[in-house]
Amino acid sequence: MDQRTADAVVRGACPHDCPDTCALLTTVRDGIAVKVAGAPDHGPTGGALCTKVAHYPERVYHPERLLYPMRRVGPKGPGARFERISWDQALDQTAARLRAIAGEFGPEAILPYSYAGTMGLLQYGSMDRRFFHRLGASLLERTICASAGGAGITATLGGKLGMDMECVADARLIILWATNSVVSNLHFWTRVQEAKRRGAKLVAIDPYRTQTAERCHVHLAPLPGTDAALALGLMHVLMAEDLLDHDYIERHTLGYAALKERAQDYPPERVADLTGLRREDIVALARDYGSIRPAAIRLNYGANRHAGGGMAVRTIACLPALVGAWRDPAGGLLLTSSGHYPVDEAALERPDLLRRRPRAINMSAIGRALLEADDPPLKAVFVYNSNPVAVAPESRKVVEGFARPDLFVVVHELFQTDTADYADILLPATSQLEHLDIHKSYGHLHVLANLPAIAPRGEALPNTELFRRLAKRMGFTEACFDEDDETLARRAFRWDHPAMAGITWERLKAQGFARLTLPTPYAPFAQGGFATPSGKCEFYSAALAAQGQDPLPAFVPPREWRGAALAQRYPLAFLSPPARNFLNSSFANLERFREQEKNPWLDIHPQDALARAIADGAAVRVFNDRGEFRAVARVTERARPGVVVSPSIWWRKLSPDGRNVNEVTSQALADLGGGATFYDVLVEVARC
Repeated sequence: MDQRTADAVVRGACPHDCPDTCALLTTVRDGIAVKVAGAPDHGPTGGALCTKVAHYPERVYHPERLLYPMRRVGPKGPGARFERISWDQALDQTAARLRAIAGEFGPEAILPYSYAGTMGLLQYGSMDRRFFHRLGASLLERTICASAGGAGITATLGGKLGMDMECVADARLIILWATNSVVSNLHFWTRVQEAKRRGAKLVAIDPYRTQTAERCHVHLAPLPGTDAALALGLMHVLMAEDLLDHDYIERHTLGYAALKERAQDYPPERVADLTGLRREDIVALARDYGSIRPAAIRLNYGANRHAGGGMAVRTIACLPALVGAWRDPAGGLLLTSSGHYPVDEAALERPDLLRRRPRAINMSAIGRALLEADDPPLKAVFVYNSNPVAVAPESRKVVEGFARPDLFVVVHELFQTDTADYADILLPATSQLEHLDIHKSYGHLHVLANLPAIAPRGEALPNTELFRRLAKRMGFTEACFDEDDETLARRAFRWDHPAMAGITWERLKAQGFARLTLPTPYAPFAQGGFATPSGKCEFYSAALAAQGQDPLPAFVPPREWRGAALAQRYPLAFLSPPARNFLNSSFANLERFREQEKNPWLDIHPQDALARAIADGAAVRVFNDRGEFRAVARVTERARPGVVVSPSIWWRKLSPDGRNVNEVTSQALADLGGGATFYDVLVEVARC
């Protein structure tokens, strides 16, 4: 407490889908949050926040915040109108409809739809999962972002494990692969900059010249979806020129001979043809990677959003073991660190409440499920922590599904999103400053507590309390539905796990955060000890073979390349990476950030623009068989020839034409993990 101003400072954690998971300090004056800052005593955060979260009070106190339960009056869709009702009315009506649907069609006619609107373990997945398990609703496969890459890295390393980001400043070579760290991983980027000042070489691998690529010494721009081919080409050169750590391979890997045989099929000349890169650039990168120590790869999920995304991540994840990069704390690879945390998912989610195993529906194919699922058909969708009408692929089908008059839709949200326009019942959700939570990270190794800094605005409720109350309305009597958020937080981790030694919930509440009890510096596989069945880095995966998958690293071409006729009609590969000022669809409704983005843009290379008579600043339509949207052309060499890029995700109703990039994306799934394939898309572009 600052005695001069009587301000209170409350510890918290950033809830958004970002690897940085920053420690927050919220300054509260007279019950109002007046400032949100990064905690200077938290190593990964270092007192700095991204511009979005630095202005977080604007989100909390926005005049369009939903503050009361509401019921739709009139038709579904853009312009939908709602009237205020009480929480008792909202809960009674929701429970009555869910009971009626379960009684007539069975509980699998009901589907929860949620993702990472908040990453806190309580608000992301605890009481809600208990509720839907007890109900017997259809399960949701939460695949829209990371599941393909997660499956790929698990097959190779044994889990979602990687190097410690706090060590990367000591690296001498850093490969930023499919990541725009300046935009989406700021605190990792600050360490990369420190490494650069110390003389490290930075290499960006991305089809698009991002803000990150512009700041690297080398930028390689492969064609989208060819990352695995490039990795195999690097392996070919490493093996041909004997730039290998034979001792590490012998002691700590499985299947090297088979991998060597596979890599022989990817000489640099062939890889150059597949990727659109120059042969000499492939060879130069392999030589650097085989000779510079420590060497770190920061891989991100852009690499897993195409038909071969899981295998691409798996193939890249094999590289550090070939050269012994894991020996160094500043070497190895980081896709995600989430597997280092001993989260007790069973205690939080209570899958034992399931009376039988319901069907599972892939969230990336929600449009198809809403229109085609039968036995039973979907009759109710309960949306929270997500905005599927804006973010799910092939929007036309998603919109058509949510517009069904017989579909009962409940949305729990902070704002009237695109999805909320289709709600029958619209419920107000708390922001991160208004509820309790506990966090892990997928970018560093700290556990964080989030303490409520202010009282909930209006009648907003956290996810946990919403489903606690709804369980009572449904007549669920199990004791687990009486547990408060403090109890849930105490169930979040296996506190007796060695990684949690000395860490308690009480300590987290007092300090705000604690690093997992791991060595400092931390090199997870310096002596092997992989989490695979063999205990080794598995170049050959018997687990994949048992699933009918290729047991070796492989290049799976993008799905839409495979039809020559399709490529003739739609010759441009399409990417929709995150816009700098949005976070998926979060923040896209705030004036500050929309003004900075100005318009939906389409970056197009000068030669592709010239062939279509498109001038810089021209209005263009981007289209394929699935749909179309409009954008403003930026003629720029940031996009490589044959590739167009539209930073996203705009809310549909805030876009000039009421549509966004997901009009043209596909519901097709990746090779592993049922992942989404947002970057496996062909389009054509024309002047409006």
